Amino acid sequence: QLVESGGGSVRAGGSLRLSCDVSGSTYSRYCMGWFRQAPGKEREAVATIGNDGRTTYADSVKGRFTISKDNAKNTLYLEMNSLKPEDTNMYYCAARIPCWYPRYNYWGQGTQVTVS
Repeated sequence: QLVESGGGSVRAGGSLRLSCDVSGSTYSRYCMGWFRQAPGKEREAVATIGNDGRTTYADSVKGRFTISKDNAKNTLYLEMNSLKPEDTNMYYCAARIPCWYPRYNYWGQGTQVTVS
């Protein structure tokens, strides 16, 4: 089970931190990611982190967003700085369990981020 929190409304230039609490005893082995999707648009991978800690970012968020995970707390984070109106979206936490699985097979319910 994945449960996101931390979304909200913020002015352009502001910051938010999203959190995703993950159930499971082998969280450190999971590959995780943050995705976003606006109504009528395709889902976009915002940032991912592997079980080895390697990260990837969408070009649109590089230098502004940081993905991290706390294995002791079974929590995934997305630190979002210098937010822009175009970052407005529903943000989803996702996991590939096991990590070698070809697609993200566990999803949270989403948390709304609105930038004005």
